[in-house]
Amino acid sequence: MAWRLPTTHKLHHHVAFSPTTTATGELSWRSNIAPSLLVSPSTSTSASVSLARKPHVRLSVRCATAAPVGAVNLAPGTPVRPTSILVVGATGTLGRQIVRRALDEGYDVRCLVRPRPAPADFLRDWGATVVNADLSKPETIPATLVGIHTVIDCATGRPEEPIKPVDWEGKVALIQSARAMGIQKYVFYSIHNCDKHPEVPLMEIKYCTEKFLQESGLNHIVIRLCGFMQGLIGQYAVPILEEKSVWGTDAPTRIAYMDTQDIARLTFIALRNEKINGKLLTFAGPRAWTTQEVITLCERLAGQDANVTTVPVSVLRFTRQLTRFFEWTNEVAGRLAFSEVLSSDTVFSSPMGDTYSLLGVDQKDIATLEKYLQDYFTNILKKLKDIKAQSKQTDIYF
Repeated sequence: MAWRLPTTHKLHHHVAFSPTTTATGELSWRSNIAPSLLVSPSTSTSASVSLARKPHVRLSVRCATAAPVGAVNLAPGTPVRPTSILVVGATGTLGRQIVRRALDEGYDVRCLVRPRPAPADFLRDWGATVVNADLSKPETIPATLVGIHTVIDCATGRPEEPIKPVDWEGKVALIQSARAMGIQKYVFYSIHNCDKHPEVPLMEIKYCTEKFLQESGLNHIVIRLCGFMQGLIGQYAVPILEEKSVWGTDAPTRIAYMDTQDIARLTFIALRNEKINGKLLTFAGPRAWTTQEVITLCERLAGQDANVTTVPVSVLRFTRQLTRFFEWTNEVAGRLAFSEVLSSDTVFSSPMGDTYSLLGVDQKDIATLEKYLQDYFTNILKKLKDIKAQSKQTDIYF
Protein backbone atom coordinates (compact mmCIF):
# COMPACT_ATOMS: atom_id res chain seq x y z
CA MET A 1 0.00 0.00 0.00
CA ALA A 2 1.38 3.43 -0.85
CA TRP A 3 0.37 6.97 -0.11
CA ARG A 4 1.98 10.28 -0.82
CA LEU A 5 2.20 12.56 2.16
CA PRO A 6 3.49 16.13 2.22
CA THR A 7 6.56 17.63 3.74
CA THR A 8 5.32 21.20 3.67
CA HIS A 9 2.66 21.17 0.97
CA LYS A 10 -1.10 21.20 1.11
CA LEU A 11 -3.03 17.97 0.85
CA HIS A 12 -6.16 18.29 -1.27
CA HIS A 13 -8.76 17.11 1.22
CA HIS A 14 -11.45 16.82 -1.45
CA VAL A 15 -9.86 13.53 -2.44
CA ALA A 16 -12.31 10.68 -1.79
CA PHE A 17 -10.91 7.55 -0.22
CA SER A 18 -12.73 4.27 -0.77
CA PRO A 19 -11.53 1.00 0.74
CA THR A 20 -12.05 -2.36 -0.92
CA THR A 21 -11.33 -5.88 0.25
CA THR A 22 -9.71 -8.37 -2.11
CA ALA A 23 -10.56 -12.06 -2.30
CA THR A 24 -7.60 -12.81 -0.03
CA GLY A 25 -8.86 -10.41 2.64
CA GLU A 26 -6.29 -7.71 1.85
CA LEU A 27 -7.25 -4.11 2.48
CA SER A 28 -6.70 -2.08 -0.67
CA TRP A 29 -7.36 1.58 -1.33
CA ARG A 30 -8.60 3.59 -4.28
CA SER A 31 -8.48 7.37 -4.35
CA ASN A 32 -10.57 9.53 -6.65
CA ILE A 33 -8.41 12.45 -7.71
CA ALA A 34 -8.88 15.16 -10.28
CA PRO A 35 -7.06 14.18 -13.54
CA SER A 36 -4.70 17.11 -13.25
CA LEU A 37 -3.58 15.85 -9.85
CA LEU A 38 -2.98 12.21 -10.69
CA VAL A 39 0.36 10.66 -9.80
CA SER A 40 1.43 7.28 -11.15
CA PRO A 41 0.74 4.66 -8.50
CA SER A 42 3.17 1.96 -7.51
CA THR A 43 2.73 -1.53 -8.92
CA SER A 44 1.65 -2.85 -5.51
CA THR A 45 -1.74 -2.38 -3.85
CA SER A 46 -1.76 1.37 -3.41
CA ALA A 47 -3.48 4.67 -2.98
CA SER A 48 -1.79 7.88 -4.05
CA VAL A 49 -2.63 11.33 -2.79
CA SER A 50 -1.26 14.12 -4.93
CA LEU A 51 0.30 17.01 -3.08
CA ALA A 52 1.29 20.29 -4.57
CA ARG A 53 2.01 23.73 -3.23
CA LYS A 54 2.21 25.14 -6.78
CA PRO A 55 1.33 23.50 -10.13
CA HIS A 56 4.99 23.33 -11.17
CA VAL A 57 6.37 22.29 -7.79
CA ARG A 58 5.82 18.71 -6.58
CA LEU A 59 7.85 17.81 -3.57
CA SER A 60 6.59 14.98 -1.40
CA VAL A 61 7.56 12.26 1.00
CA ARG A 62 6.53 8.84 -0.23
CA CYS A 63 5.08 6.64 2.48
CA ALA A 64 4.76 2.97 1.65
CA THR A 65 4.18 -0.23 3.56
CA ALA A 66 3.91 -3.82 2.53
CA ALA A 67 0.48 -5.10 1.55
CA PRO A 68 -1.48 -6.28 4.59
CA VAL A 69 -1.74 -9.91 5.49
CA GLY A 70 -5.03 -11.68 4.85
CA ALA A 71 -7.75 -11.56 7.46
CA VAL A 72 -7.61 -14.32 10.03
CA ASN A 73 -10.62 -16.47 10.88
CA LEU A 74 -10.61 -16.45 14.68
CA ALA A 75 -13.62 -18.72 15.22
CA PRO A 76 -13.84 -21.19 16.73
CA GLY A 77 -11.17 -20.57 19.31
CA THR A 78 -10.46 -19.27 22.75
CA PRO A 79 -12.64 -16.20 23.48
CA VAL A 80 -10.73 -12.97 23.99
CA ARG A 81 -11.48 -11.25 27.30
CA PRO A 82 -12.84 -7.70 26.90
CA THR A 83 -10.46 -6.63 29.67
CA SER A 84 -7.33 -7.55 27.67
CA ILE A 85 -5.72 -4.43 26.23
CA LEU A 86 -2.48 -3.57 24.47
CA VAL A 87 -1.02 -0.12 25.16
CA VAL A 88 1.31 1.10 22.42
CA GLY A 89 3.68 3.86 23.54
CA ALA A 90 3.34 2.80 27.18
CA THR A 91 6.51 4.53 28.39
CA GLY A 92 5.45 7.98 27.19
CA THR A 93 3.89 10.84 29.14
CA LEU A 94 0.35 9.76 28.27
CA GLY A 95 1.01 6.05 27.81
CA ARG A 96 2.15 5.45 31.37
CA GLN A 97 -0.99 7.13 32.72
CA ILE A 98 -3.11 4.92 30.46
CA VAL A 99 -1.32 1.86 31.89
CA ARG A 100 -1.81 2.99 35.50
CA ARG A 101 -5.48 3.77 34.99
CA ALA A 102 -6.12 0.48 33.20
CA LEU A 103 -4.49 -1.53 35.96
CA ASP A 104 -6.40 0.39 38.63
CA GLU A 105 -9.65 -0.44 36.83
CA GLY A 106 -8.86 -4.15 36.64
CA TYR A 107 -7.76 -4.51 33.03
CA ASP A 108 -5.16 -7.06 31.91
CA VAL A 109 -2.54 -4.76 30.45
CA ARG A 110 0.10 -5.67 27.89
CA CYS A 111 2.58 -2.96 26.89
CA LEU A 112 4.28 -2.82 23.49
CA VAL A 113 7.73 -1.39 24.12
CA ARG A 114 10.67 -1.00 21.78
CA PRO A 115 13.79 -2.94 22.78
CA ARG A 116 15.87 -0.50 24.81
CA PRO A 117 19.05 -0.50 26.90
CA ALA A 118 17.07 0.51 30.00
CA PRO A 119 14.17 -1.96 30.34
CA ALA A 120 10.74 -0.59 31.22
CA ASP A 121 10.81 -2.33 34.60
CA PHE A 122 8.45 0.18 36.17
CA LEU A 123 5.64 -1.15 33.96
CA ARG A 124 6.26 -4.68 35.22
CA ASP A 125 6.45 -3.41 38.79
CA TRP A 126 2.99 -1.91 38.35
CA GLY A 127 1.62 -5.28 37.20
CA ALA A 128 1.64 -4.96 33.40
CA THR A 129 3.11 -7.43 30.93
CA VAL A 130 5.81 -6.02 28.66
CA VAL A 131 6.43 -7.29 25.12
CA ASN A 132 9.16 -6.04 22.82
CA ALA A 133 8.25 -4.88 19.33
CA ASP A 134 9.00 -1.97 17.02
CA LEU A 135 6.44 -0.17 14.86
CA SER A 136 9.18 0.53 12.31
CA LYS A 137 9.57 -3.26 11.94
CA PRO A 138 6.06 -4.48 10.96
CA GLU A 139 7.00 -8.16 11.26
CA THR A 140 7.32 -7.72 15.05
CA ILE A 141 3.74 -6.44 15.51
CA PRO A 142 1.28 -9.37 15.00
CA ALA A 143 2.58 -11.52 17.87
CA THR A 144 1.88 -8.70 20.34
CA LEU A 145 -1.83 -8.75 19.39
CA VAL A 146 -2.54 -12.39 20.21
CA GLY A 147 -5.28 -12.59 22.84
CA ILE A 148 -5.89 -8.81 22.79
CA HIS A 149 -9.36 -7.25 22.69
CA THR A 150 -8.52 -3.52 22.56
CA VAL A 151 -5.52 -1.54 21.31
CA ILE A 152 -4.83 1.90 22.81
CA ASP A 153 -2.35 3.70 20.59
CA CYS A 154 -0.42 6.45 22.40
CA ALA A 155 2.78 6.09 20.38
CA THR A 156 4.63 8.73 18.44
CA GLY A 157 8.19 8.94 17.14
CA ARG A 158 10.95 10.31 19.30
CA PRO A 159 11.98 13.92 18.65
CA GLU A 160 15.35 12.88 17.22
CA GLU A 161 13.77 10.42 14.76
CA PRO A 162 12.24 10.91 11.30
CA ILE A 163 8.46 11.17 11.55
CA LYS A 164 7.42 8.80 8.77
CA PRO A 165 8.70 5.35 9.92
CA VAL A 166 6.75 5.31 13.20
CA ASP A 167 3.92 7.82 12.81
CA TRP A 168 2.87 6.77 9.33
CA GLU A 169 4.34 3.47 8.17
CA GLY A 170 4.29 1.97 11.68
CA LYS A 171 0.70 3.07 12.34
CA VAL A 172 -0.51 1.71 9.01
CA ALA A 173 1.14 -1.63 9.81
CA LEU A 174 -0.36 -1.64 13.31
CA ILE A 175 -3.88 -0.91 12.04
CA GLN A 176 -3.58 -3.53 9.30
CA SER A 177 -2.35 -6.10 11.81
CA ALA A 178 -5.15 -5.21 14.24
CA ARG A 179 -7.71 -5.74 11.51
CA ALA A 180 -6.16 -9.04 10.44
CA MET A 181 -5.98 -10.29 14.04
CA GLY A 182 -9.61 -9.47 14.78
CA ILE A 183 -9.01 -6.68 17.33
CA GLN A 184 -12.40 -5.53 18.66
CA LYS A 185 -11.61 -1.88 19.34
CA TYR A 186 -8.84 0.59 18.52
CA VAL A 187 -8.24 3.90 20.32
CA PHE A 188 -6.06 6.42 18.49
CA TYR A 189 -4.76 9.71 19.90
CA SER A 190 -4.40 12.54 17.42
CA ILE A 191 -3.77 16.29 17.51
CA HIS A 192 -6.46 18.99 17.73
CA ASN A 193 -6.85 20.89 14.45
CA CYS A 194 -4.63 18.41 12.58
CA ASP A 195 -6.98 18.66 9.59
CA LYS A 196 -6.37 22.41 9.37
CA HIS A 197 -2.57 22.35 9.10
CA PRO A 198 -1.46 20.16 6.17
CA GLU A 199 1.78 22.17 6.01
CA VAL A 200 2.95 20.43 9.19
CA PRO A 201 4.08 16.82 8.48
CA LEU A 202 3.19 15.38 11.88
CA MET A 203 -0.28 16.96 11.90
CA GLU A 204 -0.95 15.88 8.32
CA ILE A 205 0.13 12.33 9.09
CA LYS A 206 -2.14 12.26 12.15
CA TYR A 207 -5.06 13.37 9.99
CA CYS A 208 -4.30 10.78 7.30
CA THR A 209 -4.04 8.09 9.99
CA GLU A 210 -7.47 9.11 11.29
CA LYS A 211 -8.91 8.62 7.80
CA PHE A 212 -7.07 5.32 7.33
CA LEU A 213 -8.43 4.02 10.64
CA GLN A 214 -11.92 5.27 9.84
CA GLU A 215 -11.99 3.30 6.59
CA SER A 216 -10.26 0.19 7.98
CA GLY A 217 -13.47 -1.36 9.27
CA LEU A 218 -12.22 -1.52 12.87
CA ASN A 219 -14.39 -0.37 15.75
CA HIS A 220 -12.49 2.70 16.85
CA ILE A 221 -12.40 5.94 18.79
CA VAL A 222 -10.24 8.89 17.72
CA ILE A 223 -9.31 11.33 20.48
CA ARG A 224 -7.72 14.63 19.54
CA LEU A 225 -5.64 16.30 22.23
CA CYS A 226 -4.58 19.92 22.72
CA GLY A 227 -1.67 19.73 25.15
CA PHE A 228 -0.39 18.00 28.30
CA MET A 229 0.03 19.82 31.61
CA GLN A 230 2.93 17.49 32.36
CA GLY A 231 4.92 18.97 29.48
CA LEU A 232 4.96 22.36 31.18
CA ILE A 233 7.05 21.06 34.08
CA GLY A 234 10.19 20.54 32.04
CA GLN A 235 9.49 23.46 29.75
CA TYR A 236 8.81 26.15 32.34
CA ALA A 237 8.60 25.03 35.98
CA VAL A 238 12.01 23.34 36.31
CA PRO A 239 14.01 26.00 34.39
CA ILE A 240 12.45 28.75 36.53
CA LEU A 241 13.36 26.92 39.74
CA GLU A 242 16.89 26.34 38.43
CA GLU A 243 17.16 29.97 37.27
CA LYS A 244 17.70 28.90 33.67
CA SER A 245 16.26 30.45 30.53
CA VAL A 246 12.76 29.60 29.42
CA TRP A 247 11.77 30.00 25.80
CA GLY A 248 8.64 31.68 24.52
CA THR A 249 7.30 33.54 21.50
CA ASP A 250 5.60 36.86 20.94
CA ALA A 251 2.47 35.16 19.56
CA PRO A 252 -0.92 35.01 21.33
CA THR A 253 -1.37 31.25 20.87
CA ARG A 254 -3.67 29.76 23.49
CA ILE A 255 -3.56 26.09 24.49
CA ALA A 256 -6.05 24.28 26.72
CA TYR A 257 -3.66 21.99 28.57
CA MET A 258 -5.09 18.86 30.20
CA ASP A 259 -3.75 16.58 32.91
CA THR A 260 -2.84 13.20 31.37
CA GLN A 261 -4.49 11.50 34.35
CA ASP A 262 -7.79 13.09 33.33
CA ILE A 263 -7.19 12.08 29.71
CA ALA A 264 -6.69 8.48 30.85
CA ARG A 265 -9.81 8.52 33.02
CA LEU A 266 -12.00 9.94 30.24
CA THR A 267 -10.52 7.45 27.76
CA PHE A 268 -11.72 4.45 29.73
CA ILE A 269 -15.15 6.01 30.26
CA ALA A 270 -15.38 6.42 26.49
CA LEU A 271 -14.08 2.88 25.94
CA ARG A 272 -16.95 1.41 27.95
CA ASN A 273 -19.59 3.48 26.15
CA GLU A 274 -20.73 1.61 23.02
CA LYS A 275 -22.45 4.77 21.73
CA ILE A 276 -19.02 6.32 21.16
CA ASN A 277 -17.79 3.69 18.69
CA GLY A 278 -16.58 5.38 15.51
CA LYS A 279 -16.70 8.87 17.00
CA LEU A 280 -14.12 11.65 16.98
CA LEU A 281 -13.68 13.29 20.39
CA THR A 282 -11.56 16.26 21.39
CA PHE A 283 -10.25 16.53 24.95
CA ALA A 284 -9.32 20.02 26.12
CA GLY A 285 -8.56 21.54 29.49
CA PRO A 286 -10.87 23.98 31.29
CA ARG A 287 -9.05 27.06 30.01
CA ALA A 288 -6.72 28.01 27.16
CA TRP A 289 -3.45 29.69 28.17
CA THR A 290 -0.87 31.80 26.36
CA THR A 291 2.82 31.13 26.91
CA GLN A 292 3.21 34.36 28.85
CA GLU A 293 0.29 33.50 31.13
CA VAL A 294 1.85 30.11 31.91
CA ILE A 295 5.21 31.72 32.68
CA THR A 296 3.57 34.34 34.91
CA LEU A 297 1.71 31.62 36.81
CA CYS A 298 4.93 29.64 37.31
CA GLU A 299 6.74 32.77 38.52
CA ARG A 300 4.03 33.45 41.08
CA LEU A 301 3.99 29.89 42.39
CA ALA A 302 7.79 29.59 42.43
CA GLY A 303 8.20 32.96 44.13
CA GLN A 304 10.86 34.08 41.65
CA ASP A 305 11.15 35.73 38.25
CA ALA A 306 11.86 33.80 35.07
CA ASN A 307 14.70 34.47 32.68
CA VAL A 308 12.61 34.58 29.49
CA THR A 309 14.11 34.40 26.01
CA THR A 310 11.53 35.42 23.41
CA VAL A 311 11.76 34.09 19.85
CA PRO A 312 9.74 36.17 17.36
CA VAL A 313 7.43 34.15 15.10
CA SER A 314 9.05 35.86 12.10
CA VAL A 315 12.35 34.15 13.00
CA LEU A 316 10.66 30.73 13.07
CA ARG A 317 9.13 31.38 9.65
CA PHE A 318 12.43 32.51 8.14
CA THR A 319 14.33 29.57 9.61
CA ARG A 320 11.78 27.09 8.28
CA GLN A 321 11.94 28.59 4.78
CA LEU A 322 15.76 28.45 4.87
CA THR A 323 15.94 24.80 5.93
CA ARG A 324 13.73 23.74 2.99
CA PHE A 325 16.63 24.38 0.62
CA PHE A 326 18.61 21.50 2.08
CA GLU A 327 17.40 17.92 1.79
CA TRP A 328 19.07 16.84 5.04
CA THR A 329 17.13 19.44 7.03
CA ASN A 330 13.64 18.35 5.93
CA GLU A 331 12.89 16.93 9.38
CA VAL A 332 14.10 20.13 11.03
CA ALA A 333 11.85 22.16 8.71
CA GLY A 334 8.90 19.97 9.61
CA ARG A 335 9.42 20.42 13.33
CA LEU A 336 9.87 24.15 12.90
CA ALA A 337 6.58 24.16 10.99
CA PHE A 338 4.94 22.57 14.03
CA SER A 339 6.59 25.18 16.26
CA GLU A 340 5.33 27.90 13.96
CA VAL A 341 1.75 26.64 14.23
CA LEU A 342 2.04 26.48 18.02
CA SER A 343 3.42 30.03 17.93
CA SER A 344 0.79 31.55 15.65
CA ASP A 345 -2.46 33.31 16.46
CA THR A 346 -4.23 29.99 17.07
CA VAL A 347 -6.41 28.63 19.85
CA PHE A 348 -5.86 24.95 20.64
CA SER A 349 -9.05 24.38 22.56
CA SER A 350 -12.53 23.02 22.08
CA PRO A 351 -15.84 23.34 23.94
CA MET A 352 -16.19 20.32 26.22
CA GLY A 353 -19.84 20.64 27.32
CA ASP A 354 -21.21 18.05 24.89
CA THR A 355 -18.30 15.69 25.58
CA TYR A 356 -18.83 15.89 29.33
CA SER A 357 -22.53 15.15 28.83
CA LEU A 358 -21.80 12.23 26.53
CA LEU A 359 -19.33 10.73 29.00
CA GLY A 360 -21.34 11.59 32.10
CA VAL A 361 -18.46 13.62 33.58
CA ASP A 362 -18.67 16.70 35.80
CA GLN A 363 -16.36 19.50 34.67
CA LYS A 364 -15.53 20.18 38.33
CA ASP A 365 -13.68 16.85 38.39
CA ILE A 366 -11.25 17.99 35.66
CA ALA A 367 -7.98 19.43 36.98
CA THR A 368 -7.22 23.07 36.24
CA LEU A 369 -3.73 24.20 35.32
CA GLU A 370 -3.59 26.45 38.39
CA LYS A 371 -4.30 23.51 40.69
CA TYR A 372 -1.92 21.18 38.87
CA LEU A 373 1.02 23.61 38.98
CA GLN A 374 0.20 24.68 42.54
CA ASP A 375 0.43 21.05 43.70
CA TYR A 376 3.71 20.61 41.83
CA PHE A 377 5.38 23.71 43.23
CA THR A 378 4.09 23.04 46.74
CA ASN A 379 5.56 19.53 46.70
CA ILE A 380 8.86 20.43 45.05
CA LEU A 381 9.48 23.50 47.22
CA LYS A 382 8.78 21.44 50.35
CA LYS A 383 11.29 18.80 49.19
CA LEU A 384 13.89 21.47 48.44
CA LYS A 385 13.33 22.96 51.88
CA ASP A 386 13.74 19.55 53.54
CA ILE A 387 16.93 18.85 51.56
CA LYS A 388 18.33 22.23 52.57
CA ALA A 389 17.51 21.55 56.23
CA GLN A 390 19.19 18.13 56.10
CA SER A 391 22.23 19.67 54.42
CA LYS A 392 22.62 22.17 57.27
CA GLN A 393 22.39 19.39 59.85
CA THR A 394 25.28 17.50 58.22
CA ASP A 395 27.58 20.50 57.82
CA ILE A 396 30.97 19.96 59.51
CA TYR A 397 32.92 22.96 60.75
CA PHE A 398 36.65 22.93 61.55
